[in-house]
Amino acid sequence: MNPARIAALRLGMGEAMTAFTVQINCGSGMQSIDTAYQYIKEGRSDLILAGGAEALSHAPLVYNRQAVQFFGAMFMARTFMQRLATFATLRPSMFFKPVIGLERGLTDPVVELNMGQTAEIVAHVFGISRRDADEFAAESQNRLARAQADKVFDGELEPMFARNGKVYEFDDGVRPDSTADQLAKLKPAFERPWGKVTPGNSSQITDGASWVIVASEDAVQKHGLTPKARIVDSQWSALDPSVMGLGPALCSAEILKRQNVALADIDLWELNEAFAAQVLGCVAALNDDKFCREVLHHDGPLGKIPRERLNVDGGAIGLGHPVGASGNRIVLHLMNSLKRLGKKRGIASQCVGGGQGGAMMIEAV
Repeated sequence: MNPARIAALRLGMGEAMTAFTVQINCGSGMQSIDTAYQYIKEGRSDLILAGGAEALSHAPLVYNRQAVQFFGAMFMARTFMQRLATFATLRPSMFFKPVIGLERGLTDPVVELNMGQTAEIVAHVFGISRRDADEFAAESQNRLARAQADKVFDGELEPMFARNGKVYEFDDGVRPDSTADQLAKLKPAFERPWGKVTPGNSSQITDGASWVIVASEDAVQKHGLTPKARIVDSQWSALDPSVMGLGPALCSAEILKRQNVALADIDLWELNEAFAAQVLGCVAALNDDKFCREVLHHDGPLGKIPRERLNVDGGAIGLGHPVGASGNRIVLHLMNSLKRLGKKRGIASQCVGGGQGGAMMIEAV
């Protein structure tokens, strides 16, 4: 189905309202904003609802290839003897062992590594320790808990209503008492026994949706809208899928270069927390002389992102990473954070499974 079209119809936009869905894995929600931005910049549209959605809890269980071939053969069998001969090949223990769709979706078919393993490679390349990752994850949880207590997300996150009437006022993935020592007790999830990536320092599997309105200046005046931020620039970059987590370093650096802005001039950063080791790897890469010269073709390190400017209210480690929505959510939250904290300029970025990265620079209005 086309979720965007269904949303348009259910929102009462009318049968004549066109709508389409974009897909670039973890960057899909940001790609929707970028596509809207390009349409408006070209003068083809003046008011666009751009969003992203994901329901990872609905990821299917699927049959393996041998089972599919068996069912196909049974369907093609025409005579009783053919069906009997095919049925004789049935191997329940082999055919009916389900394949987790989410696991397949989060495994890169080119390099045959899952996303957690790519984060392990990034951690190894830049010397990110298990302690580093756990400390980052604990701080992310603490920041999110503080933001929820301070009602930072009021007006940004909407309460959800279950069919039985129960109200969920905020995301429940936050662990407010997290410490690095507690997280150190968890076992590595992908590379045992020495891996750095664990369930505690990774993003959570969750559901979510996010929307923003993108408008031209004429549309703002016509409809009496109050803009919160202006899109300055956007960039999509690609790299080896085995180190896909470094994607944000590439696209963010390209925006800084094109806009002639120093890293130190960025007031706030929203870097999606797919994995703590991956975020720390990007921070290290932008401050690494060899990486900046050989990969980014810069004449030296761009600098280190100050921790007090990075994911100031926590991120996906606590909130979760609904893949199709996250890129949209981090732009939305960056926009609100700039306004709330009286800051001017920010960059939202995420790594993208398959070896890509997306970034968007915005300025508070």
